[in-house]
Amino acid sequence: EDPGAVGTEVEVELLKIEQYVDMVLGYLRLDSESTDYVLRDTDLDGLLRQAVRKFARMFILKKITLDFRETGRTVLTDGKWLSFVVEQVLSNALKYTAHGSVTIAMDGDDLCIRDTGMGIAPEDLPRVFEKGFTGYNGRGDQKASGLGLYLCRRVCAKLGHTITAESTPDHGTAIRIGLDQQAVTE
Repeated sequence: EDPGAVGTEVEVELLKIEQYVDMVLGYLRLDSESTDYVLRDTDLDGLLRQAVRKFARMFILKKITLDFRETGRTVLTDGKWLSFVVEQVLSNALKYTAHGSVTIAMDGDDLCIRDTGMGIAPEDLPRVFEKGFTGYNGRGDQKASGLGLYLCRRVCAKLGHTITAESTPDHGTAIRIGLDQQAVTE
């Protein structure tokens, strides 16, 4: 075996593990009494660039093209928690895209993260934000937890953002994060 290829596979697995740890920590923090959401004007492009940097190595290793279109937007949000959502969505896009691209761009007031991956079966689409739901593609991936998009939906609700999914099997998925809403205070 090519030692370089083995090293690459290990690196990919380590990046995945890091992402799962982040997800579990997010899950634990979400309902903690000490968790606060601090809403302030946030530079969306800076936040997105930071998230993309975190996954740069994965893009390179998987030979996935990134099309990042600057938004020029300032958003009222909690930057730490919106970063968590963007990273979960990027992680999924990379996990379920074997070749092609991931596009990050605004569409009206929605931040749209679109991939050219395997997509989501139509019967699974309405349930992807449910806790523990992994769907057909997730079941093929033994490490799928069914927590990532559930957490994204919970966080977005706390921040006053919406999150929706559109998908065509074998053509990819688009996750839309609506950023024009006002935050819900509990």
